[in-house]
Parts: sequence; C-alpha cells; structure tokens
Amino acid sequence: MLKGCLRLYFIQENGTGQIIQFGIENWWLTDQQSLDWQQPSHFYLQAVEATGLAVLNRTTTDVLFDQIPCLDRYFRVIAQRAFAASQQHRYFVQNLSGEERYHQFARSFPDFIQRIPQYMVASFLGFTPEFISKIRRRK
Repeated sequence: MLKGCLRLYFIQENGTGQIIQFGIENWWLTDQQSLDWQQPSHFYLQAVEATGLAVLNRTTTDVLFDQIPCLDRYFRVIAQRAFAASQQHRYFVQNLSGEERYHQFARSFPDFIQRIPQYMVASFLGFTPEFISKIRRRK
C-alpha cells in the first residue's frame, strides 16, 4: 500500500463484518490462500481512508521473482511477519480479557487508535464499540 489504510474482513452468518487485518502505508495485504490456490477469496478489502495501492497479481509476482531473486526473499519475510502477527493476535484474543486486548493494541499501535473508527477497532479485537466506550470512560 502506498498510502492510506485498508481493512481485510469477512461477513459472518449474522451479516456483520469481522475484521481480521489492517494495512497501512508500506504494508502488504492479501488473502494468501486465494492467491496461492488461485481461487475466489472469502475475504473483502475495503479502504478505511483515501488509499493508493500497488496491485500485483500472481503472474506478475512470479515473473518478478524470477527476474529479481531478492524480491522473493523480501516477500517471504513479509509473509513470515504477517503470519507471526496473526499468531500473536490469535493468542491475545484467546488469552487476554477484552480490556487487556484493547490496551495492548493501543500501546502497540497508537496511530491506529486515532486513524481507525472505533467500531472497526472493536471488530478487530472481538468486541463491541460500546465496550471500548466503557474502557475509555474508566480512564
């Protein structure tokens, strides 16, 4: 992403969106399984704010990796970091209280708290916007 902010989400059975990842400047965002298996995605991407993108399809990336081998390593490192972040998020959701998750997120990503609407932060952290309001009132 060149500038802006995106969210990656899916639609739950009850019709609400569940955010699983955000992306900001200089981050990459994709449905890796869809890209690898060349199948339609179950996820949606949406701009949270005005956004500029660089889009690479599978054919283009394969050609680039063949022509510029160091790019293959670069994208592997990005994928490893994204996987580690996903594992960390899963750990937080399973092991921290809602309030602890919010404070951990706010400490780790203070810019997100200012940039992203409260209901999206709540969706990502697994609770309601009203719960965030309660946490903020207690401060």
